[in-house]
Parts: sequence; structure tokens; C-alpha cells
Amino acid sequence: MKETATEITLPEGYGGWDGTDPFEDHAGPYYFKEMEDGSVRCAFISTPTHCNGGGFIHGGALMTFADYALFAIAKDVTEGPCVTVSFNSEFVSAGPAGKLIEATGEVVRNTKSLIFVRGEIICEDDTLMTFSGIIKRVGRRA
Repeated sequence: MKETATEITLPEGYGGWDGTDPFEDHAGPYYFKEMEDGSVRCAFISTPTHCNGGGFIHGGALMTFADYALFAIAKDVTEGPCVTVSFNSEFVSAGPAGKLIEATGEVVRNTKSLIFVRGEIICEDDTLMTFSGIIKRVGRRA
């Protein structure tokens, strides 16, 4: 990863769904990559626009990123359009601007209509937030 006093870039291998979700494109941008073990890692670079009045990443920004991560983590099992029907989060530590923020997680259960996911958002060695959510299939690809 390249890092200078004014610029941080994503590590190699990250891509995304640019242009498919206007809200996430505006709130992020967010990215993901598939790891060698088959897991998915999500990332974004925090900026001052992601921060609250105290200079830390806004809780809503972390929750939006976690919702993105739910779908990236579950992307291999969604089988078509889905929506979030339940979301839980626990804030653990404050995150600064100007850092690489990452999320990892796993599909806990995959049923005919629901996908249960849990994960963690980290910055360097600090856990910023843990989260879990339920995704509902609203249509399947033909």
C-alpha cells in the first residue's frame, strides 16, 4: 500500500460495483476483493467528509459501509436482488480520517429466502465496529 502524508491508496486487488448503487457511490466509494481463502475483504479510505464534528468517522458512515459489506461478503450466495431486513452494530472504537478502513466477515447461515451475515470493521489493529445483518432475497435470476 502506498502512503504519504496527504495520500493513501487502496492495496492492490480491490474493485467494486461502481455505478450500481448511487447512495453507496456517493457515501463511499467502497471496494471489495476476494482473498485466496475465498473470503471477501471490503475497504474504503476515510476522509474528513466521513467524519462527525469530533473528527472521528461518523457512526452512520460506518453503518453504511457495514451494510455494503453484508452484500459483498454474501455476493456468492445472493442469487439475485436482495435487501437488508435486519442490521445490528456495536461501536467499539473511534476511527480517524485519512486511514484505510476494512471489513471482513462470513455468511453464518444461508436459507431459501434469508442470508445471515456477521462481520467486523477494522482500522490497522483496532476494531471499530462489529455488525450482523439479515439479507432477504426479493427475486431470483432466471
